[in-house]
Amino acid sequence: MNIISLHNTLPAVFAGRPDTGSEIWLRDVSFERGKHYLISAESGTGKSSLCSYIYGYRTDYSGTIAFDGNDIKSMSIAQWCEVRTHHIAYLAQEMRLFPELTALENIELKNSITHHKTRQQIVAMMERLGIGEKVDSPVAKLSIGQQQRVAIVRTLCQPCDFILLDEPVSHLDDANNAIVAQMVSEEASRQGAGIISTSVGNNVKINVIKEFKL
Repeated sequence: MNIISLHNTLPAVFAGRPDTGSEIWLRDVSFERGKHYLISAESGTGKSSLCSYIYGYRTDYSGTIAFDGNDIKSMSIAQWCEVRTHHIAYLAQEMRLFPELTALENIELKNSITHHKTRQQIVAMMERLGIGEKVDSPVAKLSIGQQQRVAIVRTLCQPCDFILLDEPVSHLDDANNAIVAQMVSEEASRQGAGIISTSVGNNVKINVIKEFKL
């Protein structure tokens, strides 16, 4: 996958509203593989909805979203499984961790499908983010910031053309923000992947090619 494009896209809930000046909604927008993008937005303007549309979780929008020119609304379940396993690595804002499982078990659930990292590499990533001692701790007992770091490691455990991040550092301090930015950039560089990140203020500290206002 080389290009994710939007044409005249608008969440159904926004239908009939006057043009708010968004640089995404009701516009022609393209995200290219290998480039880094930031979508900055105020709360309630649809950034999480946009991520859900791109990842195929929701279809309540008008207009078109396409992968390499192919409308994603026509994709089959098998095609979506392929996209989510090999083409788009997604970190949802709500993280979607299993609280009863340990930090490592949450990550290995994904890695057991993708086989993208070794256990040693996963533990090294956790140590780099200061949660190495939490490998065997149930996620329910971790702080929100620690959970976010677990979710970030899990996100990076797959091959991809795009890394899609919805407020990836909202619960992190500047030091961990910088580490996350470096890790995401390194993984994107290894795979030649694009990065699409959303934020309402605490931006992941990645050099961006272009910023959009939502």
